[in-house]
Amino acid sequence: MVGCSAVSSEIRRRITLTQENETDWWTAVDEETGVASQGETRQEALENLDDAVALYRGEIGREPTDEELREIGVEPNGNETGDELPDVLK
Repeated sequence: MVGCSAVSSEIRRRITLTQENETDWWTAVDEETGVASQGETRQEALENLDDAVALYRGEIGREPTDEELREIGVEPNGNETGDELPDVLK
């Protein structure tokens, strides 16, 4: 296990990197958020972690359009957002 700090122009983070012995894949965990990602290389794991943390913080991503929802079989007008997560997501 290797501990390091990633530095960007705005944010300093504590990240834990591990390499799996059996697969040689790298796992990166942002210690503050608990978000984790992986990659075949150390660099890929860190890049994937950057994307995952940005998604977690709502810095990237967007709501799907009504057309996109219909394409996957969801009727937007018949879909309601509740205050609680379904049991399967808890």
